[in-house]
Amino acid sequence: MTTWPQPIENLLTTTGRVLLGIYFILPGINKITDFSGNSQYMAEHGMVLIPFFLVLTIIIQVGGGLAMVAGLQTRMVAFVLAGLTLVISVVMHDFWTMEPGLQTSHETQNFIKNMAIMAGLLVAAGLGGGAWSVDSRRHSTTAV
Repeated sequence: MTTWPQPIENLLTTTGRVLLGIYFILPGINKITDFSGNSQYMAEHGMVLIPFFLVLTIIIQVGGGLAMVAGLQTRMVAFVLAGLTLVISVVMHDFWTMEPGLQTSHETQNFIKNMAIMAGLLVAAGLGGGAWSVDSRRHSTTAV
């Protein structure tokens, strides 16, 4: 089994955690700045209680993304973000309900991409945020 030197492992884990956090912060901010456009997109996909679910999504994406970047409650936050990613993927990227074409291809790509992001989040939920996270339990919190 290959293992990385501790400083490299710390850098890889932290970089991955921060990038996952940013992936949620930016769309969350977009939902705030284009609330109307995002509401319309949700309506096009048959979503109900749009204002409630859009605000909830914003809170989870921005709050969870910031927590991931900071390494706060990484395991639980990653698990919640994985759940959000699954729900969004099933509801908003429902390529299986569409006629074949460019839109179907685009939604299929988004769905598969989201499953890969969800996989990374599940790894973070299982392993934690790494040595440079605030709540590290698996590694020493001392930066190397």
